[in-house]
Amino acid sequence: QVQLVESGGGLVQAGDSLRLSCAASGRTFSNYAMGWFRQAPGKDREFVAGFNWSDSSTTYADSVKGRFTISRDNAKNTVYLQMNSLKAEDTAVYYCAVGRWRVAPGNRVDYWGQGTQVTVSS
Repeated sequence: QVQLVESGGGLVQAGDSLRLSCAASGRTFSNYAMGWFRQAPGKDREFVAGFNWSDSSTTYADSVKGRFTISRDNAKNTVYLQMNSLKAEDTAVYYCAVGRWRVAPGNRVDYWGQGTQVTVSS
C-alpha cells in the first residue's frame, strides 16, 4: 500500500510564497517519479510539475514556469513544490502524484495524494 502525505498548503496573499511537501511510503520507488497536479473549483485536474525518473529532468506547466520549482529528497522519498509569486489563479487543491518513469502531461499516474488546499487572495 502506497501512502502519499502532503503538507504545506494554506491561505496567502498574491505575491507570497508557499512550499508544498509530499512524503511517499509503503513500497520501493525504483523506476517511479513524483510530481504535482492541481484542481481548481469547477475545472479539471491539471499537471503542474514533475520529474523524469531516468535523468532527473523536470517538466513544468507553462502557467507556472519561472515561478514554481519542483525538487526532491530521494533519501526521504519526498518531493517539494516551491511556489513563488503566487497569483489568485493558482488557487486550487494540489495533489502529489507518483507515476512509472515520469510524471508529465499525458502520462499515467499510479498513485495520488489526498490533496492540500492552496488559496491565494488578490
